[in-house]
Amino acid sequence: MNLPPKVQLVEVGPRDGLQSEAQTIPLSAKLQLIDELADAGHNYIEAGSFVNPQWVPQMADSEQVFAGIERRTGVRYCALTPNLQGFERALVAGVDEVAIFAVASETFSHKNINCGIEESLQRFRELMHAAREQDIPVRGYVSCVLGCPYEGEVSPQAVAEVASKLLDMGCYEISLGDTIGIGNAGSMQRLLDTLLARFQPETLAVHCHDTYGQALSNILVALQYNIHTIDASVAGLGGCPYAPGASGNVATEDVVYMLNGLGIETGLDLDKLIAAGNRISDTLGRTNASRVARARLASR
Repeated sequence: MNLPPKVQLVEVGPRDGLQSEAQTIPLSAKLQLIDELADAGHNYIEAGSFVNPQWVPQMADSEQVFAGIERRTGVRYCALTPNLQGFERALVAGVDEVAIFAVASETFSHKNINCGIEESLQRFRELMHAAREQDIPVRGYVSCVLGCPYEGEVSPQAVAEVASKLLDMGCYEISLGDTIGIGNAGSMQRLLDTLLARFQPETLAVHCHDTYGQALSNILVALQYNIHTIDASVAGLGGCPYAPGASGNVATEDVVYMLNGLGIETGLDLDKLIAAGNRISDTLGRTNASRVARARLASR
């Protein structure tokens, strides 16, 4: 296989992983998690989200999170910002980078952000202008790239159109989100065949959910297409709201174990990742969702 020698792991656990938690998570636990992830070798950590706390209460303390981080040289601490107001809050908090999100499914867009795809993209124009003025990099997410809970199959062409508009706005990279984890190696291959006819692989990343147990195979397909940025969440933090009880984000530990086996460099210490995942899982009162972490624990 023709695989990249090195990949960039984007750690989304502190934001995408924790934001769906119903229980209140102490600020100290969030800060400890972020510090342990950096200590494990992560150089890109999505640490918070500057959204309306009415909609995402778990992210209401993002200002305090960024104020409390013990910043390490070479680590980018980033946040999701859905609008200009969120971007301005993030800027005051001292983020290194922000992310914005759009959807490839019209129905999902209306039901989740109360507007259509085109209107959602228009909302980002002021934010992108402000980010350029402040020299803040912007990463783009596209959700539902391999399927939608309302529309079913999503065409690769629809994904390409949204991705193209985000890139044209100034996003340096588009993270392709299999939001409900319904994709498989075949659908991922068809999507990337379409996208890579228009875009360079270095402008794309994959964000795979493991609801159907397909995340690692989908990531392997992306690697074969020379995509070398992968989103993952320590301990598999983050559930899937459309499949109660099912796993959501692919666990960082499982991705690193696979990449180590392929001889692909990540810069991450698997043992430290497992320890960080076990600690936050204990805080949340649950079992670590990483299969690798559970296997390591069982073998001791």
